[in-house]
Amino acid sequence: MAIPRKLLCCFCFIFGTMFTHHTKNKGDLGVLKAKLDLFEQGFLILNPETEHAPFDLVIYRDGIFKRVQVKYRKLNSRKALEVSFRSSHSYSKGVVNKAVNKSEIDIYAIYCPDTEKCYYIAPGEFNKTVVLRVNPPQNLQSAGIHSAEDYRKVP
Repeated sequence: MAIPRKLLCCFCFIFGTMFTHHTKNKGDLGVLKAKLDLFEQGFLILNPETEHAPFDLVIYRDGIFKRVQVKYRKLNSRKALEVSFRSSHSYSKGVVNKAVNKSEIDIYAIYCPDTEKCYYIAPGEFNKTVVLRVNPPQNLQSAGIHSAEDYRKVP
């Protein structure tokens, strides 16, 4: 009897052999890493009972709730993390891309498997895209540069 792919995928993820090519698995890993990091920062983690919310989880500390959208991002060719404030989904007629409503998300948590760290940004502080530099620029430019290490804690 063949094992259903969904069950096999869950089994492999739990026991260390994740199908890394699958987008949902990457997203799940990002959420798990963010939850652990947020817990270690002293937040209570709340999970929405739907996949249709504009956020992946809610965090709570000191009487304040914050809605968190989690992103899984590898370093780009310039060794930087780039996040666009857009969402996309596919359906029978193709792919739909649209700008994120930033009023529905308080924090973006970005998990980077290359650094094995999470970074946190408030989307309202940026325009359409943010680039976090893991390494300092070779030309020592500092104006307009966002060092990833400056975004390790929830704002």
